[in-house]
Amino acid sequence: MSTETQKETLGFQTEVKQLLHLMVHSLYSNKEIFLRELISNASDAAEKLRFEALEKSDLYEGDSDLNIRISFDKDAKTVTIEDNGIGMSREDVIEHLGTIAKSGTASFLSSLTGDQSKDSQLIGQFGVGFYSSFIVADQVDVFTRRAGEPISEAVHWSSRGEGEFTIASTEKAGRGTRIVLHLKEGEEEFADGWRLRNLVRKYSDHIAFPVMMEKEAMPSADEEEAEAPEQNATPEYEAVNSATALWTRSKSDIKDEEYQAFYKHVSHDYSDPLSWSHNKVEGNLEYTSLLYVPEKAPFDLWNREAPRGLKLYVQRVFIMDQADQFLPLYLRFIKGVVDSNNLSLNVSREILQKDPNVDKLRSALTKRVLDMLNKLAKDTEKYAAFWKEFGQVLKEGPAEDYANKDKILKLLRFASTHTGTSEQSVSLDDYVSRMQEGQEKIFYVVAENFNTAKSSPHLEIFRKKGIEVLLLTDRIDDWMMSQLFDFDGKSFQDVTKGELNLGEVESEEEKKQQEETAKHLESLLERLKPVLEARVSEVRVTHRLTDSPACLVLNDYDMGMQMRKIMEAAGQKVPDTKPIFEVNPEHPLIQKLDQEPDEARFADLAYILLDQADLAAGGQLEDPAAYTARLNKLLLELSA
Repeated sequence: MSTETQKETLGFQTEVKQLLHLMVHSLYSNKEIFLRELISNASDAAEKLRFEALEKSDLYEGDSDLNIRISFDKDAKTVTIEDNGIGMSREDVIEHLGTIAKSGTASFLSSLTGDQSKDSQLIGQFGVGFYSSFIVADQVDVFTRRAGEPISEAVHWSSRGEGEFTIASTEKAGRGTRIVLHLKEGEEEFADGWRLRNLVRKYSDHIAFPVMMEKEAMPSADEEEAEAPEQNATPEYEAVNSATALWTRSKSDIKDEEYQAFYKHVSHDYSDPLSWSHNKVEGNLEYTSLLYVPEKAPFDLWNREAPRGLKLYVQRVFIMDQADQFLPLYLRFIKGVVDSNNLSLNVSREILQKDPNVDKLRSALTKRVLDMLNKLAKDTEKYAAFWKEFGQVLKEGPAEDYANKDKILKLLRFASTHTGTSEQSVSLDDYVSRMQEGQEKIFYVVAENFNTAKSSPHLEIFRKKGIEVLLLTDRIDDWMMSQLFDFDGKSFQDVTKGELNLGEVESEEEKKQQEETAKHLESLLERLKPVLEARVSEVRVTHRLTDSPACLVLNDYDMGMQMRKIMEAAGQKVPDTKPIFEVNPEHPLIQKLDQEPDEARFADLAYILLDQADLAAGGQLEDPAAYTARLNKLLLELSA
């Protein structure tokens, strides 16, 4: 028996203490997932050893048969999971089992809902799978030795999940990690061979390494229990999983349940995926890919610096866990694996970035994902669920991936005046199919929220003419539209910018009448210009309004109001520009303003109309007090 030395007791970080308390006292749903998480960790350890051994074959220590072993002791109420993978050093153990490290524990805790069933599904997705051991165990012992280290430098880690752990040096003949779970009272069901076998087949059948268990005789129908094995017999182990990398098998031989189980392994997600695509490509560029669209967005979706990417294999040898070179950033939510025969086995991150085949793979996989999303879009309900979770990320695509811009544009969804609801269900193909005869542009309005967009005075003429307008309210929309120029030969037009041109939708008679009306208000425009010149660049007659007295319009290349607000909130400088003030010649207030003889009152009325136009556009007044004072003065005059 080995002697333990350098024994010390250490405390968990605060977040881990909270997590352990949660595991022990709250998460009773889906207790069985602890085995899935520990087997997954063991598989990762084996893959890491195989990769490091490409350059250092002596790390195998004469044993290259990588596997995972599960055993149990009913009397002692223990379950043991052991692997002969890379193992851990003393520093590794403290970092990965004792501190928050890179586990994402803090984000896990902040994402809890209070619903036990939903919260338990977060385990693994945040890299806290090891701690799920404490759902069923009141003590966990870990014995581990890193491959290549002396037998005497093994480590024994132990904890009861109560805020501290002990760590000591020990001896361990074989490399890798052995985890011993001392089951809680009432959790003895897991110290059972048939129960453990069923869990392995349910959750981990797709693991590429054999999960070994001691052979047990199957109870016959007329026997209450199997005959006990001889006490002194050498236990004989057998693989209880298929131990074949799922992506290497033929699609026709794989059930949906197997695809779903594999997704949960590679993504650490408890939910089933929305869709997946499994493809094998042969020719100049040979590769196999298995790509998944998740059902829910990950907690760090909007952190563009967060680790992401596919699991990379080269000729079935694991190379990298999060290879981000194979998909563009706007597809960072895609999970899965890619296995290529065209990359060097000694590939490293630095070499990978320079390998020309990486660019070819990236292009091929990107198109594969876009085709998968296009297929998903044919299922309206599923695609609506996808869009709710990932739509804003996909909107980054047209600017980032010009080569696939048209494909991405077909996948975008918007709210519009046609539906009248905030649901983003209108595609650009839908819009084009409903365009008026003679309509040459795709019209849209960008606003801070749906109600502001829907109520924009700029839409009045479009409602009158029955022309559909897209209602854009996501924070990214203003930036995205600044990168777009056309779709299906139709240019995009912000209805709040530039001169209104409805093309052939308006008759020549209507255009001539507009010109005549503008001439009649020339004197009013000349009076307004000096009054409002500090705040507007131009005053002109509008034909885009039917109900409102006035509106603000931006110049064609001015920054949109939404983008301006975002940049100002971020402390960024924005161009100092002035809007155009357009007045509706048919509105009674404008006609009354034209007849106002008192210049002071004329100025007050002009400023009130200007401020109201600013508010209607979703703007914020620079001087709300002055607006209120002018309005109160007018009300007093009317009530006198």
